[in-house]
Amino acid sequence: MDKIQAQFSKIYDANIEKIYRFVFLRVNSKESAQDLTSETFTKCWDSFKANPDNIKNPRAFLYKTAKNLVIDHYRRQGRVQTVAADLADIQIADPKADFAQKAILASDMEAVRKAMGSMNEDYQNAIIWRYLEEMPVKEVCQLLERSEEATRVLLHRAMKDLRNRLS
Repeated sequence: MDKIQAQFSKIYDANIEKIYRFVFLRVNSKESAQDLTSETFTKCWDSFKANPDNIKNPRAFLYKTAKNLVIDHYRRQGRVQTVAADLADIQIADPKADFAQKAILASDMEAVRKAMGSMNEDYQNAIIWRYLEEMPVKEVCQLLERSEEATRVLLHRAMKDLRNRLS
C-alpha cells in the first residue's frame, strides 16, 4: 500500500461511521444510505488520489460530498429531504437501560425526528453536525460556508425552532 492509500485508509476508518450516520439521518432507507456513503468515499478517493494536497480538511470534504449526494438523491426522486425514520440503528441509549427507559427514549427520538423532518436543511445539518456528530463550531462553519458568528446564530435559531416544534 502506497502512502496516499495509507492516508486515505486512515481517513476512511476515522469517518465511515459518521458519514453513514449523517447520510442515514437524511435518507429513508439503509440501502440508500449505504449506497450514498459508498459513493461519497469513492468520489473523495478519486479527488484525494488525483491531488491529496488540495483537500485541506478531509472530514469537511467528506461531509460536503455526502450532503451534495443526498441533495442529488432527492432531486432524482423529486422529494423533499427528511430525517430518516429508523433511529433505532443509531446507538444513543445505554444498552443496559431497562425496557421502559428505551421505550421513552424511542418515543422522544421519534418526536425529534418528526420535528427535524419539517425544518429547513441548514437547520437539520447544523443540529446533526454540531450535536449528533459533536463537531466543533469552526468545522460546522466550513461545512455550512458561513462565518463563525453566523453559524452560532443559525445553531441558536435551529435549536429554538426544534424546541418550539417539540412543545
